Amino acid sequence: MSLGSIFLLALLEGLVSASVLALTASGLSLVFGIMRVVNVAHGEFFMLGAVIAWFVSHWVGGPPAIAFVLALGVAPLVVGGIAALADTLVLKRLNYEPEATIVATIGLLYILQQGALSLFGPNAQPVLAPFDLRLQLIGFGYSGYKLAVIAAAVVILLGLWLILTHTRIGLVMRATQIDRNTARAFGINVDRVYAMVFAMGAGLAAIAAVLIVPIQQAHYLMGADPLLLSFSVVIIGGLGSLRGTVVAALLIGMVDQVIPIFLPVVLPDYGAYFTPTLAKILATLVVALVLVFRPQGLFGKRHA
Repeated sequence: MSLGSIFLLALLEGLVSASVLALTASGLSLVFGIMRVVNVAHGEFFMLGAVIAWFVSHWVGGPPAIAFVLALGVAPLVVGGIAALADTLVLKRLNYEPEATIVATIGLLYILQQGALSLFGPNAQPVLAPFDLRLQLIGFGYSGYKLAVIAAAVVILLGLWLILTHTRIGLVMRATQIDRNTARAFGINVDRVYAMVFAMGAGLAAIAAVLIVPIQQAHYLMGADPLLLSFSVVIIGGLGSLRGTVVAALLIGMVDQVIPIFLPVVLPDYGAYFTPTLAKILATLVVALVLVFRPQGLFGKRHA
């Protein structure tokens, strides 16, 4: 394989990683931007999406495409329903106090994780892709499903942007974000908006998991990396900024794949150093630099 082909492969893998990361992180950013809640259990909502996708594909049977489409519809609804229930029963009663909600979502993390372990088991389980198509690119074959993941993420993120900026629901959400007491005075049911936002954030994580699980595998501990990378993305891009989330996800996704795939070929003598761990270290370093020099993030707004 030529150097150009390897670089193209690294870019495509980076786009796949960035697409899934952008979906996951946009849910985390949405929840913080509107509710001012740091959802530590966000990675477990991602994990639940993957586990539900496996359950659906395991019990439905038949053509993988039918099971996948069903999982893509069921997983965000179930995960979103669990999130809305958690918001109503727990976060609302804490009046969304920052310190209390962090502790509460840590507890929710362990409840969801141990619940998945009890029902799903400790072993990783594969999920079949909805179709098996391999495209011949410049010097190598590439999975058509991975390209479909990129396209699906773009469509979903575009739809999210349209909802937030061009619909009445988006207007209500933005009004609640600015001042929830004033929103209540104008007759907006803030509790319902918060439950909907928390469900949307969890649902986005579940969709991301359903898209990636045919490439990876479902496992009850798979929520840790998406959570940490999502926090990195929203800190770099700016908490509450959808544009910043997408840009930062592209940055981290590319770094995460280009370093372990392309650099060992260019610098073979130092190939052992270019690992996914190095990519995560660099992402953490970027987060630290952003926190020091631009705490509001690249596209975030400084709050008074």
